[in-house]
Amino acid sequence: METTAAAPYHSNQKLVIHLVPACFFLQYLSNKNMHVVIRHAHGLHNLESERHRDPLKRIQYADPELSPLGWQQVREQRKDLSASGLLERIELVVTSPLTRTLQTSVGIFGSPLKDENTVGNGYQNGIKTPIFNHPPIIASELCRERLSKGRSRGSISQCRSRFPQVDFSLIEREDDILWEADERESDESVAAKGIKFIKWLLARKEKEIAVVSHGVFLQQTLIALKNEFDSSIEEEFLTPFGNCEIRSLKFFRESVVRLGQDYKKN
Repeated sequence: METTAAAPYHSNQKLVIHLVPACFFLQYLSNKNMHVVIRHAHGLHNLESERHRDPLKRIQYADPELSPLGWQQVREQRKDLSASGLLERIELVVTSPLTRTLQTSVGIFGSPLKDENTVGNGYQNGIKTPIFNHPPIIASELCRERLSKGRSRGSISQCRSRFPQVDFSLIEREDDILWEADERESDESVAAKGIKFIKWLLARKEKEIAVVSHGVFLQQTLIALKNEFDSSIEEEFLTPFGNCEIRSLKFFRESVVRLGQDYKKN
């Protein structure tokens, strides 16, 4: 699957954030660029956490899939975005390469399938007459969840086989060399990764982009934006994301040159 190449980011912008219940936008006021960002739908690991307070009693998933509730959330989100007209306007989807985000991305933005349970289970064909031509979906390591137990990805060969609608060309390594079983990525490292991802996202020339990621990653990225760029961001906006939750950001023209300049992993 071909994707549009990134364009140089020349504009200077000031970050202004608004809490919007319908969706999470990164919007350029000058040319109305918009990015929809969503946390993945409810996963099997979320279900285990709800069932057992004691981590030792939980089933440990290396790369959990969506739960039945998660698939319900995907159906509802797809329906809502379609009704708003936004679903057909998205030009590009960027997703974390973990199974739960891949399933959320393809379930919401991919070509309609006969059964959502086939997403990521080897089913490659949509219905005969798609509702719309789905946008390109690309996977990026930059927006994946904090590295720790239960947050590893499958091999790229496996991912390509399970998610043929997704472009994995941005991921250089076949195996997940970033993940270590006994290591937990720090908040600072997650934030640095988030700032790098935002800068990469702003360099793209697509006008309307959807990003499907994870709760800790999204929250730490917003906290970093507040601490390093705009202290006026309301605390309410920094709260943890719910599954399949969408919020909104707007960027106005001024400078973002210093965005993330204090982070070593830029």
